[in-house]
Amino acid sequence: MRMTSCALAALAALAASGASAQTVNLTGTYICIEACRAGPAGGPAFITQNGLDLNLLNEAGQSSRASPDVTAPATRIWADAWNEGAVYSPDGMTIQFDNGTVWQRDMGPPPPPPVRVVHVRTSKAPAAHRHHAAATHPKAAKSKA
Repeated sequence: MRMTSCALAALAALAASGASAQTVNLTGTYICIEACRAGPAGGPAFITQNGLDLNLLNEAGQSSRASPDVTAPATRIWADAWNEGAVYSPDGMTIQFDNGTVWQRDMGPPPPPPVRVVHVRTSKAPAAHRHHAAATHPKAAKSKA
C-alpha cells in the first residue's frame, strides 16, 4: 500500500510539472528585430495566449496557432502553420524562431519624465493699516487734511 501511494505521488508530480510547463504569459506586441519575413527590421508581430494555446501573427501578416513544444514545453513553442519551433526567454521578452527570426517584446515608448513643479513664493506685504496708509500714501494724506 505504501509503495502504491509513493508511486501515485511521483506520477502526480510529473503530471503537474508537464501541465504547468509554460509559466510566462507571452501575450503582447513584439517587434521583429532580425531575419524578418516582411523586409527590414521593425515590423510589429502579435501574440495572444489563452492558457497553453497561442495565436501568432508575424510581421508579414501571416497567422499561426502555436502551443508548447512537446520536446521542451517550458522553453519552446511550436507554430503549426509555419511548421517551425521557437525558443523564448524565461521572462518572455525575446522569441527566437528556428529560421533565425527574432522578436523582441515591444514595451512602447518610455514614459515622459515627471513634471517638475516649482513653487514660487511671493512676498506678500502685510495689509496696510489706516493710520499707516495715511503716512505712506499721498492721496490718503491729502484727504485727511
